[in-house]
Amino acid sequence: MELTGSRTIAADRATVWAALNDPEVLKACIPGTQDLTGSPEEGFEATVVQKVGPVKATFKGAVALEDVVEGTSYRLVGEGKGGAAGFAKGAADVSLADTEDGGTELTYTVDAKVGGKLAQLGSRIIDGFAKKMADQFFTNFKDALEPAPEGEEDEDAPEAEKKGWFARLKGK
Repeated sequence: MELTGSRTIAADRATVWAALNDPEVLKACIPGTQDLTGSPEEGFEATVVQKVGPVKATFKGAVALEDVVEGTSYRLVGEGKGGAAGFAKGAADVSLADTEDGGTELTYTVDAKVGGKLAQLGSRIIDGFAKKMADQFFTNFKDALEPAPEGEEDEDAPEAEKKGWFARLKGK
């Protein structure tokens, strides 16, 4: 399965790059994440619970960063195992570019393979799930970096749910 897309984020490239390499941001943005540890240099390990069609599983996996061009791009390579549910493995190329208005264009290409019960669900279900997960991640990621529209921020919300929380944390 191949998935491509891009998002424009109203934050400078350095802020977006820092967020893409921060385990706390990734944990807050990846749907279903129970635990995420590691660093860009050593790679990340995660536990994620997801339901794909009728199959619900806890996936434990590892991701390594390759071909890193600081502030510009990298390749994520990883594999996750979900016990009887099966496995997923693949790679994603992520690149950043400045936009004319001072924001950042994030572009990604994902190539993934699934096996076990997951593979039996069929490509339509798997492809739909992958698109939904990518959309949720990038919506959460964008919300973590961009300020809330004037008057819309919920001051009582936990920090990770407030729009622009990462940018405020980094003093941007």
